[in-house]
Amino acid sequence: MNPLLDFSGLPRYAELRAEHVTPAITQLLSEAQAVVAQITQPNIPSTWEAFIQPLEDANERLSRAWGQVSHLHSVMDTPPLREAYNANLPAITAYWTALGQNTVLFEKYKTLRSSTAFDTLTAPRKKQVDNALRDFRLGGAELLDAVKPRYSEIQAELAALSAKFSENVLDATNDWSIVIEDEQRLAGLPEDARTAAREAASAAEQPGWKFTLHMPSYFPVMQYAEDRELRAALYRANATRASEFGKPDWDNTPLITRILSLRVEEAHLLGYKNFAEVSLVSKMAKSPDEVLGFLNDLATRARPHAEKDLAELRDFAQTSLGLDTLEAWDVTFASEKLREQRYAFSDHEVKQYFPETRVVPGMFKLVETLFGIHIHEITDRSQAPVWHADVRFFEIRDTHGQRIGQFYLDLYARDTKRGGAWMDDAITRRRTAQGIQTPVAYLNCNFSGPVGGKPALFTHDDVITLFHEFGHGLHHLLTRVEDLGVAGINGVEWDAVELPSQFMENFCWEWEVLKHMTGHVDTGAALPRVLFDRMCAAKNFQSGLAMLRQIEFSMFDMELHRHANAEQIPSAQAVLDAVRARVAVMTPPPWNRFPNNFSHIFAGGYAAGYYSYKWAEVLSADAFAAFEECRDRAGVLDPQTGARFRDEVLAVGGSRPAAESFRAFRGREPQVDALLRHHGIQTTSA
Repeated sequence: MNPLLDFSGLPRYAELRAEHVTPAITQLLSEAQAVVAQITQPNIPSTWEAFIQPLEDANERLSRAWGQVSHLHSVMDTPPLREAYNANLPAITAYWTALGQNTVLFEKYKTLRSSTAFDTLTAPRKKQVDNALRDFRLGGAELLDAVKPRYSEIQAELAALSAKFSENVLDATNDWSIVIEDEQRLAGLPEDARTAAREAASAAEQPGWKFTLHMPSYFPVMQYAEDRELRAALYRANATRASEFGKPDWDNTPLITRILSLRVEEAHLLGYKNFAEVSLVSKMAKSPDEVLGFLNDLATRARPHAEKDLAELRDFAQTSLGLDTLEAWDVTFASEKLREQRYAFSDHEVKQYFPETRVVPGMFKLVETLFGIHIHEITDRSQAPVWHADVRFFEIRDTHGQRIGQFYLDLYARDTKRGGAWMDDAITRRRTAQGIQTPVAYLNCNFSGPVGGKPALFTHDDVITLFHEFGHGLHHLLTRVEDLGVAGINGVEWDAVELPSQFMENFCWEWEVLKHMTGHVDTGAALPRVLFDRMCAAKNFQSGLAMLRQIEFSMFDMELHRHANAEQIPSAQAVLDAVRARVAVMTPPPWNRFPNNFSHIFAGGYAAGYYSYKWAEVLSADAFAAFEECRDRAGVLDPQTGARFRDEVLAVGGSRPAAESFRAFRGREPQVDALLRHHGIQTTSA
């Protein structure tokens, strides 16, 4: 049997090959189209059981199969797989576009919504019906027949452009490397970074030390290398990826222009002024002006702190490092040196206390305590086939021993894997004729792997990233909703979906947590309390600069997508330059091409939605404040508060508006004070 057509259990990754893709997707598309044809017959009643249930069954089979293909395209990209993915993408896109424009189906949903049968549905099913009606309108169901084909063409082209954008970034990243043969040029680099570079050179049958643009190789150079020319070379290569400065076939500049033009055209077809308005229909924020007002307020509060951060850094670079001009490739290096001087520790020193063998079990112990669950690893590959030898697989059970979720953990960077960190769903919880379907998640990061016979060592930032993605995973895995469209992260407003992930980050700064998840890689000694206190003292080191940077990206995204005329949209770089002139306190070199590898908004789901990170951080910081309020009574690892967070936020998924879930947990509306306090920023308006 084609492994993509087997839905009896976990994906069969050990057997899955590129040649399986087209036959499986062709068959599943045909089956789904047949179901659509059947349920849109006039004699099919407008009830959940008669038309929504069969449609959901067919769409889930297609989504699960294509999800496996998309996942491999992201984590094990090969030329045959890429070819199969791109060959089938137009048909997949066409199916979903046609479904969203199916007026007969739309009418059935409207009939159900206005019938007495709607009143008998559960709250999650009512929410799913309302979401479907919204999505039909956004999908072009109300368009005139004459313009529907053009809408479909736009969706097909956007899907292809987004895939190409991501592929260009990966190819440009993989294409560049530098080999250093003079060991003196490695001065300042930690031993593990040198060892990894030596191993990379040996694997390529080259002498010396090889450095690439993958983060585990790139970032230590920027942070520690005393060789300024080496830092400058890596910075420029990274900052100009997929731009006119590289191979023409990988230049994302024309793709960006085309993507923006198509998004404006889509917005106009749907009756909106710009794409930002389209994006916000399904979010908590109601208008681009509301988002920009929110961002401007944060920027006003953060700017004095950022100006102070930069002045201190420039002064330190000049007086202590002999750098008269602080260039972009000096910032990370100078920041690390200043932090070492001010707080008497380095990232490298801290990293020795965070081996994977302590961090992962420690994270599991935290969530087991908070949410009343048990996590254990399944090492038998016959039970859980994986796509790479480094991938691990885990199971979650409740206090009664009942399995409630499973997840894959793929932590290390490799050249077949796109950059960044993300969670995705493999299987979503739902009730079927056979019972409850267990949800399954993918958790993906790009950390340094084991080097020199030692376990992988994580920086504290890596640990925060891991907790972040696990928060997304818990949102997907701990849902109690039994309907596919609103279970887990499904149906959650995009600017609220980061709430559980950013909430989890806060525990990385709690001694109650870290003392159980650290152990020096050589001695096994726990993280010293004095070092932890220094880390906490440094927590808000340059937090003003960091916040302004996120606000800059968010404003750029929103400004880019609020243009109403495709012909009048400035270049993405021009928009970013204008935002930086208003917001930034330090501007990168003019040849920096950040937009060309900003995959979040051009190849991900964050178009006119990147502000979501800051928006949701207000919610997550305020939610965590409920645990801080338990510190004196039961400590931040309070199971009672954890149970309420699980019940009111994680378990309900997208079955009700996120604002209702927040109020149910916190007992009031969200307040920005906790976010500002966590960043060391004054809570009074500037």
